[in-house]
Amino acid sequence: VTDLHRDSIDHLTIPSVRAGHPPLRRVSEVFDCWFESGAMPYAQLHYPFKNQKDFDDRFPADFIAEGIDQTRGWFYTLLVISTALFKKAPFKNLIANGLVLASDGQKMSKRKKNYPDPMEIVNKYGADALRLYLVNSPVVRAENLRFKEEGVRDILKDVFLPWYNAYRFLIQNIQRINQEESMTFTFNEETATSTNVMDRWIMSFTQSLLAFVRREMEAYRAGQTQA
Repeated sequence: VTDLHRDSIDHLTIPSVRAGHPPLRRVSEVFDCWFESGAMPYAQLHYPFKNQKDFDDRFPADFIAEGIDQTRGWFYTLLVISTALFKKAPFKNLIANGLVLASDGQKMSKRKKNYPDPMEIVNKYGADALRLYLVNSPVVRAENLRFKEEGVRDILKDVFLPWYNAYRFLIQNIQRINQEESMTFTFNEETATSTNVMDRWIMSFTQSLLAFVRREMEAYRAGQTQA
């Protein structure tokens, strides 16, 4: 057999090794190709044939994450199979990201070359600028993003450079204190106190921000923490 397409193999049969059984042939019914992915929670552990405890400990999963285009693919088959077998979803939370499109709103295409080279973007603006541009975009809220190089540039200009300048200001003043006062500056969060109203506001705001991020991340609302 050199061709495995249906029209070349449908007439073939294989004798059954079980006495009295008809010969084997290709069945006409074929599962949707996403069925195997939907069976992942069970197939990866060879459940129900073994690993009962491991399965019980992991099912349902705390969360799954994929692109919004998997609504009719992986998400759907996961739900269908799990609902049929266990009457419940195979995950507690679902994080869906949107799609990154070309600047004109079309799908990015290797043939059309309608997007900039990712490595050129990284080399020009830095990986952190690209990362922050994406996590601060509609993509984290399962919406589509029209990728624009100018957006990455603006993140570098409006966010990272001010951050870096503030950091340099801090370091320069620490070095000045060390030289003028002949002392070594050491920050201790446990004993850090100040009567300056701006210092107290900064410390209070920082703690409020940390509490907010923890609360949102624990609830799997990653998009809220990027605002």
